[in-house]
Amino acid sequence: MTSSPVRFRLSRWFGGLALLLITGIGAASVSLLGWFVTERMLWQEGVLTRDFVHSLILVEQPLQAFFASPGEGVPPQAEASLAHFSRMPDVLRTNVYGPDRTLIWSSDATLIGRRFGPNDELDLALTGAVVVEHKTKAQREVGKTEYVSLAQPEDLFVEIYVPVTDATGSRVLGAIEFYKNPRGLMGILAQLRQYLWVGALGFGALMFAVLFGLVRRADGIMRDQEQRLVRQETFAVLGEMSSAVAHAIRNPLAAIRSSAELILETTSDRASAEPARDIVAQSDRLSAWLRQWLTDTQPTAQPALLALAPLVEACLQAVARDLQRRGIEASLSLPSDLPTVRADERAVEQVLHSVLSNAMEAVSQGGRIALAADRSGDGRRVTLKLSDDGPGMTEAERTRVGEPFFTTKPQGLGVGLALARRLLERQGGQLRIDSAPGRGTVVSISLLVA
Repeated sequence: MTSSPVRFRLSRWFGGLALLLITGIGAASVSLLGWFVTERMLWQEGVLTRDFVHSLILVEQPLQAFFASPGEGVPPQAEASLAHFSRMPDVLRTNVYGPDRTLIWSSDATLIGRRFGPNDELDLALTGAVVVEHKTKAQREVGKTEYVSLAQPEDLFVEIYVPVTDATGSRVLGAIEFYKNPRGLMGILAQLRQYLWVGALGFGALMFAVLFGLVRRADGIMRDQEQRLVRQETFAVLGEMSSAVAHAIRNPLAAIRSSAELILETTSDRASAEPARDIVAQSDRLSAWLRQWLTDTQPTAQPALLALAPLVEACLQAVARDLQRRGIEASLSLPSDLPTVRADERAVEQVLHSVLSNAMEAVSQGGRIALAADRSGDGRRVTLKLSDDGPGMTEAERTRVGEPFFTTKPQGLGVGLALARRLLERQGGQLRIDSAPGRGTVVSISLLVA
């Protein structure tokens, strides 16, 4: 037993993959942009600190003398100027290094005169470069030895190394290290990251909604086209079957009719003539049915002007005897100003006969069928509604009803209503079925007003 192929659901696959990709790209973009902005703003903080330090050294003669001869100690006037560095906003500690990496002054006096382990940032600053590093508390705890006894109230702090040069800027005299906790800058960066995330989420949601809507509509169009192709193939097979059946029946049927006519011509016995006339009549009826069957599976004639009221009354009159025999009550309500529609008379007649036949088989003895017509709100269509008080259909049955070879009747073939819907679509009409278990069925036939 072969299993049916798994249906590829474009909308579902696209929705999942698009959501995953948009989320990933958005998160990566926000992270990259946040990192870039953070680095640039911290670097700008370092540049501003360097400019401030250089400006202060240029105007403070004691500072110039101190850096020119650091080994002679810190003059009182230079001590006051160095204290300005430690009182800068958000500064946790200030260290001043000589060219030999010895700490010649610090806001923590216990560190003065010491040399600490490897410090790549200090080495780079002593070459004349401004260095800015930001580290978390965890990184500080396992970091440099000069972090000893550093009070850090926040999780993030920044190291800024500013080189000190002579007046010509050709020789590096030392470096000043600032440990800062820039609360204002960190707050701005945190707010910026929030805005980036909100913007990325909003833009991503909008992009996903637009793309998913387009793909979902395209998926619906493709599935609708697929269903139409399947129906066309089914009707093509049905047309071939109809031609084969018609050709196989016509010759024997013609022979039967000829034999019955010969009996009528050669006999004067009334007992034999009556059955012969019935054979001729039934043969003609079967021949007409075959022609109609072949016509239903082929393109119909071009739509023409059609008065709907007389046609509906004629169709109802044609089944009056069956309605009476089954005890079914039928009512007809047509407005006097019902407009002329544009449709092929034979096609609409076939549709009405098929719908009426289904309704009569659906209702039980003593049931009711109602026919009514009205005009749409925009006046472009006339809708004929046929309702019955039969058992109704489930949602699954209602969805599939009208498909070729699908039927809920034990002896049905599932062809009549499928042909009726196809005939209506050729005329620019529509056929809609509303039904629920225990509430009967309403079939709406919609036709264009001429």
